[in-house]
Amino acid sequence: MSTQSAAAPAKSTQLGWRTPLVILICGCLIGSLGFGPRAALGLFLTPMSHAYGWGRDVFGLALAIQVLVWGTVTPFAGAIADRFGSFVVLAVGSVLYCAGLVLMAYSSTPGMLDVSAGVLTGLGIGATSFTLVIASFSKLMPPEWRALSFGLGTAAGSFGQFLFSPLAVGFIAWFGWQHALVVLGVIALFIMPFAAAVRTPPMDTVAGPGVVQKQSLLQALAEAFGHRSYVLLVIGFFTCGFQLLFITVHLPAYLVDRGLSVDAGAWTIGAIGLFNIVGSITAGWLMERMPKRYLLSVLYTLRSLAVLVFILMPVTTTSAIAFGGFMGLLWLSTVPPTSALVALMFGTRWMATLFGFAFFSHQVGGFLGVWLGGFLFERTGSYDLIWWLSIALGIASAIINLPIIEKPVVRPRVASA
Repeated sequence: MSTQSAAAPAKSTQLGWRTPLVILICGCLIGSLGFGPRAALGLFLTPMSHAYGWGRDVFGLALAIQVLVWGTVTPFAGAIADRFGSFVVLAVGSVLYCAGLVLMAYSSTPGMLDVSAGVLTGLGIGATSFTLVIASFSKLMPPEWRALSFGLGTAAGSFGQFLFSPLAVGFIAWFGWQHALVVLGVIALFIMPFAAAVRTPPMDTVAGPGVVQKQSLLQALAEAFGHRSYVLLVIGFFTCGFQLLFITVHLPAYLVDRGLSVDAGAWTIGAIGLFNIVGSITAGWLMERMPKRYLLSVLYTLRSLAVLVFILMPVTTTSAIAFGGFMGLLWLSTVPPTSALVALMFGTRWMATLFGFAFFSHQVGGFLGVWLGGFLFERTGSYDLIWWLSIALGIASAIINLPIIEKPVVRPRVASA
């Protein structure tokens, strides 16, 4: 008891000016700036495709590559942040993010688009991902702040989506789509100063009363992937990415196909971001009051129902925005319970890494959602197949999450020196 009480003041002194509120605010700003421009990229599908005479599969492939690179780099960025601290990862990521968006503005061939919008932007997003912010919260925040910070950190990404979707439409109207991308790239650089507040120390260790636990990266990975509940969590998170990334990239074009304006797509994506602020915070609150596996199961079930109702109803501006609002309540609400389960099972020592591998599964799903959306549309002239696949995957994930066991892994106890 005395050891714990002594550790708290020591940690507080080490953080200095970085109070929990400062860390929370700066982390949320990183989440907004990191997720906002990326969420608005679907709005560039139509003008870029028209400018260069591309089919939607060209733009869809580039963003699918981005999603896959984003997911691939996230666990490695997490491992570097866990080992050496988060600041350098976030700072380098902001530069790569900016470079990718600026180069995307001048990508006149599919290959250039794959490199800029796909590889460079994907690297930047992966290294500035809210997964790193949530991992930093888990390490820096007092226990009583964690559930709230997980919910608010996730909600901040949604606020960025709400803010940047109409902003991107305005930028395109005012400056043209090329200069709009340059502006978004410059905005991504503002992640760097906020990263100083959420920097984590290198080689963070996990300790409990009278216990010292030291674990290498390889040991952490072997433990996690040998744990049935973690594997189920990772598999279930695949669906989240499939649904979210397909909708983010292809919903604006889907609405235009149904006779709605470009503005309707922007406001629908914006509504998703706005309502997800409520949904993510609510998820953070609910996960302290009910089993997290049940919460995840309910969220995936409700998503499938929402998609089913949307595709069976006539598509109007009102129905699209209503769909966006309801999906927003469920959008990133899976992140707080998923990240909390990882921290509960394995502690915070390798949190960024292990949550990063879960997020990789999310992004593999996103890659398939984005790529298949464009691929199937070009071959069938419709998004119907991908909508139905999204429903089926949601039901599957609702079932997959139910057997998860919510308790820490059992490790050998090592007496402290």
